[in-house]
Amino acid sequence: MLIDDIDFADLYLQQLKLAHRTEKTPAHWDQRAEKMAENCASPTDSYLQQLTSKIDLQGAQTLFDMGCGPGTVSLALAAKLTTIYGVDYSQGMLNVAARRAAALKADNVHWIQRAWEEDWSDLPRCDIAVASRSTLVADMRQAMSKLNNQARLRVYTTHLVSTSFVSPAIQRAAGREVIELPNYIFALNVLYQMGIYAHVDFIRGQNCQQDNSTWERFEQNVSWSLGRA
Repeated sequence: MLIDDIDFADLYLQQLKLAHRTEKTPAHWDQRAEKMAENCASPTDSYLQQLTSKIDLQGAQTLFDMGCGPGTVSLALAAKLTTIYGVDYSQGMLNVAARRAAALKADNVHWIQRAWEEDWSDLPRCDIAVASRSTLVADMRQAMSKLNNQARLRVYTTHLVSTSFVSPAIQRAAGREVIELPNYIFALNVLYQMGIYAHVDFIRGQNCQQDNSTWERFEQNVSWSLGRA
């Protein structure tokens, strides 16, 4: 079988289904907004510093930040751009992002509630489009096509390298069959089959959402990832 005989967009859908990935509602993320702002949005966060250093802003004045969460990327780049649109389906995340923007006096950032799967026809096109930590989507080809259409110059996305949020050993101990989530290889090949030859780089660091400092936090994180929360 040749690689072009494989439909990677369909393979992504199959793998996501096999992994029993639970769809998180906006309410789930509303509950995590404050904690994510505390753990993931610090200007000194290693992931954020590595990501922003890789985003080429040359010739750009506007940014479309899909899955913006508490405004992590939007606010990190606010001083370097004229206008930014932070988009998320969680109103709780947007509320926290707006509060942080006000504290930073970043009045050039606009917050929009919208999901990956919803209609984007009224959303503004920008010079740069970013999707950071928000690409474990229901339909990879559709999501990447929509994001690509939002950008005039360049698109930046981040994807999982690991195929699980929870150690396989922990999953087995919990009596769960270990089935891998689709990682960046799927996204890369979906883009290839869309005619997009992506440049790949790696960001190394801890997952800011996995605060296992106490047993309670560990239990919450495992339950969240395995779909029992």
